Amino acid sequence: MIINRGANKNNQLKNNKIFDIILSMRPKQFIKNAFVFAGLIFSKSFFNFELVLRTVYAFIIFCLVSGSVYIINDIIDRDKDVVHPKKRNRPIASGRLKPFDAILAVFLLTVIAFYISYRLDREFFLIVTGYFLLMLLYSVVLKNFAIIDVIIISQGFVLRTLGGTTIIDVEISPWLIMCTTFLSLFLGLNKRKDELVVLSDNASVHRRNLGEYTPEMIDQMLPAVTSLTIISYSLYTFTSGKSYYMMFTVPFVIFGIFRYQYLASSKCTGESPENIVLKDKPLLINVILWVISCILIVRFYY
Repeated sequence: MIINRGANKNNQLKNNKIFDIILSMRPKQFIKNAFVFAGLIFSKSFFNFELVLRTVYAFIIFCLVSGSVYIINDIIDRDKDVVHPKKRNRPIASGRLKPFDAILAVFLLTVIAFYISYRLDREFFLIVTGYFLLMLLYSVVLKNFAIIDVIIISQGFVLRTLGGTTIIDVEISPWLIMCTTFLSLFLGLNKRKDELVVLSDNASVHRRNLGEYTPEMIDQMLPAVTSLTIISYSLYTFTSGKSYYMMFTVPFVIFGIFRYQYLASSKCTGESPENIVLKDKPLLINVILWVISCILIVRFYY
């Protein structure tokens, strides 16, 4: 009986550790890796089962790699996260997950991700490796520099999109790269503004570069980035060279950006874009309608 109790306790601890590792990977933020599906949608490849499967593999690989980066980031920032009202409850910051166990998990996750990506496509492997190194450099150094930090984040989204096109061997449009860049800058700036509001006087203590940002400064940047996002997507729909019907998807993009801006500004939820998309029904419905519209237009009019 004593042996059984001891075994049950060990299994429970093991299960809790696995759960904390998964939690540290921030599965809610896996939605960001959906950018790998952009190439699949706009290249009319979504009815090819093999290409769909390869894109799903790419999505999973980016989830493993981005999750590993989040764990590394939590290890580095564990002392600073303690002062954050939400981040202090994370497994590493709270002490539930030991740094050694977290590092071991990162090693296993990255080895699996790199091995599968290498077997799938050599060029895709290089993109995944570049993404990991860039995000690692961001976590260690670059996140401490204002403006550079959000630019690096935007390039992470670009690499996701590029990885999605590479894995199915289609050429990526320069306009799609621009759309991804400006949209991710829009999300990044909203996140920084929300952190300033939530953390208030403790903002610079939590992250050094937050001391260089001000709400007024971000409010001056956001209109430019918002305009560039809408303009670049509009030009993409007109210059894709395949069908002008894509311009009918522009209103979905405009509503999505304005709706997100409204929620981020009025409800202080800009720190978690994945929560906004998943919890706000109008925005979620809008995204679904945009995807359906793109698929139908690409399928019947390209």
